[in-house]
Amino acid sequence: MTTVSGTTGYSARAIAPVVLARLRERDDAGRPAAPYTDEEGGAPLRCCLRRSEPGERIALVSYAPLRRWAAETGATPGAYDEQGPVFIHARECAGPAGESRPFSDAHRVVRRYGADGRILGGRLVGEGAARFDAAFAEAFDDPAVALVHVRAVEYGCFLYEVRRGRATGD
Repeated sequence: MTTVSGTTGYSARAIAPVVLARLRERDDAGRPAAPYTDEEGGAPLRCCLRRSEPGERIALVSYAPLRRWAAETGATPGAYDEQGPVFIHARECAGPAGESRPFSDAHRVVRRYGADGRILGGRLVGEGAARFDAAFAEAFDDPAVALVHVRAVEYGCFLYEVRRGRATGD
């Protein structure tokens, strides 16, 4: 995964380039990607953790973030292995450009998961990077929390993940 570090060391993790390449072919629901031109802009792109610009080619694909994480870690998320819609660039992009707390301009949910992939709770977070950092610190103060997902309130869509530990430049 490509990460963007904040001053606290908690890293927003974009979808990894190798995973994006697969999603651009066939998404986690088995459907081929259907790129289109975004006429209005504003779609939250999970490949580069920014909003789309009018005229960019993007795709809306189904993504299963816990399934991907479980494949790396050996976790078994069971019923929490959900998949949902994410926007990505239709072609490879440069990845995140340094915003440490992407999509922090609205209320979000910080959902906590244990090392086994089971949900451990969540917290509604208000606007502002400092509030996100406080929510990440609170989550990772619990030794049972392995990672968190930042999700949209209105649709529940996955925006990005943050894992336990400090940024390592990965």
